[in-house]
Amino acid sequence: MPIDDDIAFLERVPTIGLLGRPALRILAIGAETRHLRGGEMLFGAGDQADGGYVIQAGRFSLRPSEDGEERTVGPYTLLGEVALFAETKRAASATALERAAVLFIPRPLFIRMLDSFPEAAAKLREILASRLDQTTRQITNVGTFLDAHEPN
Repeated sequence: MPIDDDIAFLERVPTIGLLGRPALRILAIGAETRHLRGGEMLFGAGDQADGGYVIQAGRFSLRPSEDGEERTVGPYTLLGEVALFAETKRAASATALERAAVLFIPRPLFIRMLDSFPEAAAKLREILASRLDQTTRQITNVGTFLDAHEPN
């Protein structure tokens, strides 16, 4: 895929699409496209994560390592968002359900891009702070609900 097509693709990906074309150009140039066959595993739950994957084509089954609901995701989905920022392990396994293609963004590339584009880093910080605030409120609401329904 030509670089301009990769940039246009990345612009449609939630979260990273908001970083701006110059930042996305760096990601498009440094990212690696990987092709998978149906049934092929992209990564397993518990694997060390060294970056994120954006699904370009096909669908994937995500199966959590713990008891959790399996779900199916498709194009424009970012897998391993946390792995773009920090060393972590995969929380789920991802298996291609059909022929698929992903764009792999290594952590060092993502961090260099953020260092080079402070305005993109600031946008991303705002997005993540908003999500963290929302998650904190949801956890508080669940705690309040559980406390109200706790047996005496």
